[in-house]
Amino acid sequence: MNKPLVPSIVKHLADAVVKASKIEPELFDKYSVKRGLRNADHSGVLVGLTNVGDVVGYKKEGDAVYPIDGKLIYRGIDVESLVKGAIDQKYHGFDEVVYLLLSGKLPNTQELSEFMKYIGTLRELPDDFTNSMILSNKGQNVMNMLARTVLGLYNLDKNSEDNSPENLVSQSLNLIAKFPTVIAYSYHSMRHFYQRKTLSIRHPNPSLSTAENFLLMMKGAGKYTQLEADILDLALILHADHGGGNNSTFTIRVTSSTGTDTYSAVASAISSLKGPLHGGANHEVLCMMDNIKENVKHWDNKKEVTNYLIKILNKKANDGSGKIYGIGHAVYTISDPRTILLKKQARELAKEKGRLEEFELYEMIEKLAPQIFYDFKGDKVAKRVCANIDFYSGFVYNCIGIKEPLYTPLFAMSRIAGWCSHRLEELTFDSGRIIRPAYKNVFPQQSYTHLKDRV
Repeated sequence: MNKPLVPSIVKHLADAVVKASKIEPELFDKYSVKRGLRNADHSGVLVGLTNVGDVVGYKKEGDAVYPIDGKLIYRGIDVESLVKGAIDQKYHGFDEVVYLLLSGKLPNTQELSEFMKYIGTLRELPDDFTNSMILSNKGQNVMNMLARTVLGLYNLDKNSEDNSPENLVSQSLNLIAKFPTVIAYSYHSMRHFYQRKTLSIRHPNPSLSTAENFLLMMKGAGKYTQLEADILDLALILHADHGGGNNSTFTIRVTSSTGTDTYSAVASAISSLKGPLHGGANHEVLCMMDNIKENVKHWDNKKEVTNYLIKILNKKANDGSGKIYGIGHAVYTISDPRTILLKKQARELAKEKGRLEEFELYEMIEKLAPQIFYDFKGDKVAKRVCANIDFYSGFVYNCIGIKEPLYTPLFAMSRIAGWCSHRLEELTFDSGRIIRPAYKNVFPQQSYTHLKDRV
């Protein structure tokens, strides 16, 4: 595909932008600027407090940081307990996790029943809205279509600018319920217009869980297995929140602090998550694994796999980035608890789909990569790393039959629960205080020159 011709003025301005944007690295140290809001020891800069979720991957004693087993906590409850409780009682737990994140407590039987019934009544989109906003309004990226549709829902809300707690909760539940429908319809529309596939629009079933509804709308009744629904529900639970510091959640807190409406704030979070450095890692893992499978002849040979991973780190294999995708995390060190939980069911799914050999290759890389990374970087540079949830989530979605354009939207379908919970906290606790960090200007002073004298 030929690139469009770029006007000379654009090229000229682009060159000027690059020059004007250059900041000498030593200036960050001079002014004690913590780039990316990260401390020198890789921990995050503390910028706020939250009651919603917590991510634990290390402990600090004085200036020292010590790696520990990872923990993900929702409203004071270890996510491992939430997952185990749902599995033991044989029901899908994402909907009760939504309730927990929003309210701070687990629902009793009656509360959960009423909550799920109410959510079920909200899943449908108005026919004329579906036609005008999704089916007739083309889009080549589901995340962009999702953001556009969320902004469109603003126009259907008679109380769109009302930031009272009751209305914020009402708006949150409406978006949480409708996200699976919007994402499924957006994907089908995109395939229809750009891939000439049959357009299939299936109505959600109010009696089904969020995971089952999504698979129903994507694949049709009877076209998905119980294990597929169970593991998708698990993935939704594990992605529902990740503390206030992840980029998209911080984004919604920043935009919410201005007092903007719910739809604009959620659209900003979607835009943040769309960035490949935040929401697209599982796709990179799949591409890397395809490359490994093509170039490593014996998937069960540790030496052969090790040698190829070293080639990847040396930028001589895969995409030349020098990254082993899915290995490492900003917070988790020894282990990512989400990876451990997802991996258990991923093995069962691999058996069901006849892909156990491929899954065992993933397992081998998960075991080998941290030490290879440590040896490659050297003990003065390397930090403790582990496989993060993205390492297995793309494989899981692929086994279910969910295509790559839906991977980040699935992330959003889950994280909307956390986003709304943090927005509610931001507006009800700290209403009236805008988040406004400082930036030091380091551009050199220059004198004004009259137009006729400029070169």
